[in-house]
Amino acid sequence: MSKPFRVRRSKIHGRGVFAVRLIPKGKRIIEYTGERISPREADRRYEDGTRDHVHVLLFIVDRKTQIDAGVGGNEAHFINHSCDPNCEAVLQDKRIFIEAIRDIPAGVELTYDYHLEGPGVLSAEERKSYACRCGAENCRGTQLAPRRRRRAKPPARRGKQRPSPTRRRK
Repeated sequence: MSKPFRVRRSKIHGRGVFAVRLIPKGKRIIEYTGERISPREADRRYEDGTRDHVHVLLFIVDRKTQIDAGVGGNEAHFINHSCDPNCEAVLQDKRIFIEAIRDIPAGVELTYDYHLEGPGVLSAEERKSYACRCGAENCRGTQLAPRRRRRAKPPARRGKQRPSPTRRRK
């Protein structure tokens, strides 16, 4: 069976991934692939002080592993951020999959909330590099995850786990 999506120009940003037929809620659409590297290697590759790596997207699998879609990645790395997403990234058996969280009609762009975590305290200029252009009614204006409030006791995690994407921008 052919892929239920196609990569093409996006109004959100650059290229995006669009449904070519109805994708039902709960459908596993694609695995996010790339080279599996250590955090140390990710730092070596992308924290060199140059502006050549403006849009590097790495997914954190665990403390020892990140997926670099820039090396051996597939179409999944073209899925754009939205504050009102129709997909989510799911971590299962140290692999990352993109799944539909609602029915996605043909022609609609696939999106998920990146929930990015910036490198520490960011200046106003640095925050601009994380600006969101999703256009959703509930757009929070940034791809960064909302700041978490401290809780006395964190809730127990059940079922699917969300992987932690990280975008490094210079």
